[in-house]
Amino acid sequence: MALAKRIAEAAAREGGRAMFVGGIVRDGLLGVPCKDIDIEVYGMKPAALRALLAGMGEVVEKGASFGVFGLAHSNLDVAMPRRERRTGDRHTDFDVSVDPEMSFRGASMRRDFTINAMLRDVLTWELVDCWGGQADLEARLIRHVNDATFPEDALRVFRAAQFAARLEAQIVPETRALCRRMAVSELSVERVFDELGKALLKARRPSVFFRELRRMGHLTEFFPEVEQCVGVRQNPVYHPEGDVFEHTMQVLDCAARLRDRAQWPLAFMLSALTHDLGKIVATQVQPDGKITSYGHEVQGLELCERQLRRLTNQTRLIEYVKNMMWLHMRPNVLAQCRSKKKKTREMFDLSVCPEDLILLARADASGKLDKPYDDANEAFLWERLEDYRQVMTRPMVTGQDLVAAGLRPGPDFSELLARAKQLHFSGIEKKRALAQVLGEARSRRGE
Repeated sequence: MALAKRIAEAAAREGGRAMFVGGIVRDGLLGVPCKDIDIEVYGMKPAALRALLAGMGEVVEKGASFGVFGLAHSNLDVAMPRRERRTGDRHTDFDVSVDPEMSFRGASMRRDFTINAMLRDVLTWELVDCWGGQADLEARLIRHVNDATFPEDALRVFRAAQFAARLEAQIVPETRALCRRMAVSELSVERVFDELGKALLKARRPSVFFRELRRMGHLTEFFPEVEQCVGVRQNPVYHPEGDVFEHTMQVLDCAARLRDRAQWPLAFMLSALTHDLGKIVATQVQPDGKITSYGHEVQGLELCERQLRRLTNQTRLIEYVKNMMWLHMRPNVLAQCRSKKKKTREMFDLSVCPEDLILLARADASGKLDKPYDDANEAFLWERLEDYRQVMTRPMVTGQDLVAAGLRPGPDFSELLARAKQLHFSGIEKKRALAQVLGEARSRRGE
């Protein structure tokens, strides 16, 4: 903020006026810290503004042709008031013209929502609110600024949904109707994924993001697998909350209360979103009327990958989420029956992130209305995770051990090592496990 004040003071000496704009004004009114600082400088030409900034540090060209600059090693962007006119379908297809003499009202007209169209004088702290943004913020309403300019960026559909989730706000009917008519299929997945991430990581109830997209008719383009969960029935004995979509939304909100404990919060939240996609294909109604979804944790792996590939190409993230889907049923099953240590050791060994798997199991069990979650189950799983970690510190049979014992490498080596690990998890010490594996190998090979 000290740097912003220095810029504002220098601009004032040159006849300009520096205004905070966008998120920093909105979040300031909410009393929420804002990581990024955006300033618009009125009354100065681009060359003069650039020269002013050069006296503050290294200028970063973020869009000098349309008056946007940054300063190296800072979280501050400095722009000039400008007009924008869409020229094509891509999000970069805009004709931009800088006008230092624009009015606050004219410059803020291009903003998306009233809550983001407020300005605040950096020096005097005067709030300039041309569109009723402060009143909408207090009332928790998401309202577009201008009927003509709002549809020019289709990403605003997803921004409306994520702001509704993050601010626990309502999208006004006129804005929702406008969003419903907007075509979003040509948006870049990177921009959509960014809005999704904000909803998943910043909202107390991320489910609002998906519920709003559904109300606007825009789950289809980027979340069709999630949309297919709508109407997929569940056994009301265990899931009185309703269909798979409703269960997923409740699990997502439960996961949001746990995400600060997760090793990888974004991937954890995506696991909560996709964990039951397999029910789309696995759900059946038995002859006695009972609804089942046997094997959905396996049958859903392809659907899970398809949904995620539509949003990102991050292979490690996708593999994490698929692994979580595959294992998500096991922790609660093993905890409820207080299983033997061998079973929990094997489960944790299969998991890419045992800590997050425990949290996902809690969210899954909490995201239904049959009964409250039993905290003793989570305590049991953490105790068993510590047991697994201790077991993994003990000596275990390796491939080198098999070779050193005279066993020739062959196609069954991986099976032999898996057998050795199984014996290890059963509590058999290394020497005995090695002897048993060698005996089984030689018997199998006829040696």
